Amino acid sequence: MRFVLASASPARLAVLRAAGVDPDVVVSGVDEDAITASLPDPAPAELVTALARAKADEVAARLADGGDSDGDTDTVVVGCDSMLSIGGEVVGKPGTADVARTRWKAMAGGTGELLTGHAVVRLRGGAPGAAVDRAEGTQVTTVRFSTPSDEELDAYLATGEPLAVAGAFTLDGLGGWFVAGVDGDPSSVIGISLPLTRRLLAEVGVGVAALWGSRGTE
Repeated sequence: MRFVLASASPARLAVLRAAGVDPDVVVSGVDEDAITASLPDPAPAELVTALARAKADEVAARLADGGDSDGDTDTVVVGCDSMLSIGGEVVGKPGTADVARTRWKAMAGGTGELLTGHAVVRLRGGAPGAAVDRAEGTQVTTVRFSTPSDEELDAYLATGEPLAVAGAFTLDGLGGWFVAGVDGDPSSVIGISLPLTRRLLAEVGVGVAALWGSRGTE
């Protein structure tokens, strides 16, 4: 069984590796803005799931069309997308320090819902025309934020970390200093929910323990 992560996120890769799976990384080339624009007023869960589906489908199609598989070996592709819902507004990566600062001022001392859409595609045999199984879902986790001082927020923004992550924070990095708690699945907040991914893998006939064999031993 070949396991492919359709994401460039080092945090998602680290979660999987810590859980015993060392996937191949194949980054999708989907236009996220175009997909978002094509959806008429989507609910937050619908949006993150649609983006995850597009990423997984694009990578799976590329692998199959390019014959990038090993004979009869099945390939499983996992796509993810995360966004933070604050006061009913869904936000992704801030991109700039000014946007990240505005978001932190809004969420400091409050709570937000971190939504992560997941999509799993299984190529049976991995060759062009092979049978394809799909499963998808969304994990929602409540994040409770503390209130960083102005000096702490300035220093955090200066690192550049919050600019390129959903909601302008991380749980497993420097942003973890400013997270008061998590109600739900912490792995989902980092970027990929292990419980949900396990359930989706089961839906396409893959037991998660079968993937542990790719983990190296010391």
